[in-house]
Amino acid sequence: MSRPFQVLGFGALAIDDILYVDRPLSSGKGKVTKRAMDHGGNVATALVAIARLGGRAAFIGWLNDQPSNDVGGRQLEHDGVDTSLAPRAAGSLPIRSVITVDPDGDRFIAYDDDVLHGTSLTLPDDVLVQAPVLLIDGYSTHSEAVVARARALGLSVVADIEWTIGAATDRIMALTDHLVLPLAFGRSYTGLTAPEAVLNALWSEERSAIVLTDGENGSYVRQREGATRWHFPAYAVRAVDTTGAGDCFHGAYCLALAQAKAPLDCVAYATAAAAVAVTARGGRMGLPDDSTCRQRMAAEGAPVPIPLAG
Repeated sequence: MSRPFQVLGFGALAIDDILYVDRPLSSGKGKVTKRAMDHGGNVATALVAIARLGGRAAFIGWLNDQPSNDVGGRQLEHDGVDTSLAPRAAGSLPIRSVITVDPDGDRFIAYDDDVLHGTSLTLPDDVLVQAPVLLIDGYSTHSEAVVARARALGLSVVADIEWTIGAATDRIMALTDHLVLPLAFGRSYTGLTAPEAVLNALWSEERSAIVLTDGENGSYVRQREGATRWHFPAYAVRAVDTTGAGDCFHGAYCLALAQAKAPLDCVAYATAAAAVAVTARGGRMGLPDDSTCRQRMAAEGAPVPIPLAG
């Protein structure tokens, strides 16, 4: 079935004020060496990553109904993401974030998210079926019924969850067949430490895959096909700024999934994309194209998946 888009997404859309400082975040204080403004948000940046990689992505979350106030939507269109299907409301504004980045690329994000979240509960089914993959984040708890309809319509749902608000988050995670989560969140959510134990605790028969990301340590994967749990190492790179790296990972994963790749192959592509993204400043400035990712994957010494012991 031919569809206009490969990935739809709704979730965080942000404007980021980025401060680069000359000392580690643990120092308590330091000098600002550079200031920048960038557009961000988990899902929004992931969709931009898909567009940079040559994919077709559409944002279907809330946008402002006045062109003068639709800064985030206009930037998405500029970055190659379609917004024609997005619901619009007067009260819809981007999240505002201040991101502090230290010399090692580590960051602290302070955000104000008192804005309209998720998407319209009346979003029609004929919008949802325009792509095989739906990407959501933790704000999707505001639009649970839409996620449920997407699954019922046969879409693969990929969730980027970083926090829990309790039962509503539990239900969203239960609806998700591709959980792509930070390992740190998986540990806090399950109360377990070993990656394999976290994978097993989060698994259900409704899942297609679970991916636990752990920055420079790589990621941990369980997929429906086969009993093996995998560790996929990260590339050895000098990180300049990790802002947006996880979002890039999610976008690349979703694009590969839309191309009918197996989860472990999606992780291989996403790992290469994220490795490129951290070598430039800003959440979107370093997002790679497909050729760059393929070259990195084909290079000598590129990481390969390793079976987890036990």
